[in-house]
Amino acid sequence: MNYRHAFHAGNFADVHKHALLARLVLAFQRKDKAFRVYDTHAGIGRYDLSADASTRTGEYRTGIARLLESDAANDLLLAPYVGCVLAEGSTDGALRFYPGSPVLIRQLLRPQDRLSAYELHPQDARSLAELFAGDVQTKAIHLDGWLALNAHLPPKERRGLVLIDPPYEEPGEFERIVDRLVRAHRRWPGGTYAVWYPIKKREAVAAFHASLSDSGIADIIACDLRRQAAGAVETLIGSGLVVVNPPYGFQEEARQVMERLLPVLALDTKADCGINVLAPERS
Repeated sequence: MNYRHAFHAGNFADVHKHALLARLVLAFQRKDKAFRVYDTHAGIGRYDLSADASTRTGEYRTGIARLLESDAANDLLLAPYVGCVLAEGSTDGALRFYPGSPVLIRQLLRPQDRLSAYELHPQDARSLAELFAGDVQTKAIHLDGWLALNAHLPPKERRGLVLIDPPYEEPGEFERIVDRLVRAHRRWPGGTYAVWYPIKKREAVAAFHASLSDSGIADIIACDLRRQAAGAVETLIGSGLVVVNPPYGFQEEARQVMERLLPVLALDTKADCGINVLAPERS
């Protein structure tokens, strides 16, 4: 309950995560049929980059600010994400607000699509509810997103995406994710699941990937971007997104997106990105 994303909004990990998230949401629009997106840890939805929390860390300066100043901002695959940021956050030509995942998702939905956004932190949940007040396509729900995976799946639309982006405050979060993901997948095996995770220690990420590979769930890929080499002090060196049941064509789009972002977000020559197939599709 202590984690507040306002300190990290718009950082390199947000850029990586949200650029890929935009491609996932758009992939569902290849069919006319409605779909639903679940955001299990939604936050407040919109972040003021001029507020104390953001200026104190300045993380957005090596994330979204750097992207918008680069040629990569004009890339066709990044255009939907960049467009959402500019539509939400530009004031007098300056970057002021950054859209969190629920706002980004909402901007990309068609009239027939729906969003369920969950937030457990009381103050953040109120802010989220106020942001989406009167929006018939979006439900802002004060509830533990992990409980939502048990109670609210599958959706009546039978098509959609679950974004899982917990704060990673407590030990054992990777193990908890695998357990909850397996349970959710049993309830809705046809859904697409996107799980964001921090990359600090390669060993921890490798163990997480191995657990997913051994989970019995088919069709899993991991999209990792590391902006620097690991140092003696444990710190956030990269951003990862595991996708279960990725839509057709997403893997190649994700590879191109990350290759375009890498030179923009890199901090040293050891920066790298790649996609690992953790579990193949069922034959």
